[in-house]
Amino acid sequence: MWYWLFKFVFMGPVLSLLGRPKVTGLEHVPSSGAAILASNHLAVADSFYLPLAESRRITFLAKSEYFTGTGIKGRFQRWFYTVAGQVPIDRTDADSAQSALSTAQRILSEGKLLGMYPEGTRSPDGRLYKGKTGLARLALETGVPVIPVAMIGTNVVNPPGSKMWRFGRVEVRFGKPMEFSRFEGLAGNRFIERAVIDEVMYELMDLSGQEYVDIYAAAVKESSEPAKPAARMPHAAAG
Repeated sequence: MWYWLFKFVFMGPVLSLLGRPKVTGLEHVPSSGAAILASNHLAVADSFYLPLAESRRITFLAKSEYFTGTGIKGRFQRWFYTVAGQVPIDRTDADSAQSALSTAQRILSEGKLLGMYPEGTRSPDGRLYKGKTGLARLALETGVPVIPVAMIGTNVVNPPGSKMWRFGRVEVRFGKPMEFSRFEGLAGNRFIERAVIDEVMYELMDLSGQEYVDIYAAAVKESSEPAKPAARMPHAAAG
């Protein structure tokens, strides 16, 4: 109940006023059944504008730090992210990664929509960065379709690093579902998983119009050196 009140009563009208969202390609999202929504990640606001665009409930995997705060602020933040449809995961080591994968599989087995950010973190400069293979493994192991989603303008409404939100124009573009049945039984093969996630990132680049950088966003955030753009996006073979 809190999710729908949050979406339609508390935050929805405010988000609509700030971002005047435009949604295209919504017909590509199934009306029932499991699917992975693979989105680029420009700002925290992505996790609010994407659910606002889709009538079905979307569940996100969120870092556990959002749920472990103390005091009144910590309790409010835990409540806030919970009602926004986010599930806490630990991202610190390999065991945690497997636990997150199991949580994602459970969500999909229940026929739900799972929102994921294949870049693993927000873009530091608005460009699209190399995808991590966790999404690919999940898609191969579950067989559910992957729907690319391009978020545009959320970093204007909600500038990274700023606590202030601004007026702007947000666009949410849903792409055609992607399926990878041709790789059935090959989950765990790192070359296949890389090919799958590169294919997803290529679709995101095409859908969003972002410049692609063939390194991980997290590495850029940890380095003082600016990233150099790749000459072209590696395109996985279609068959």
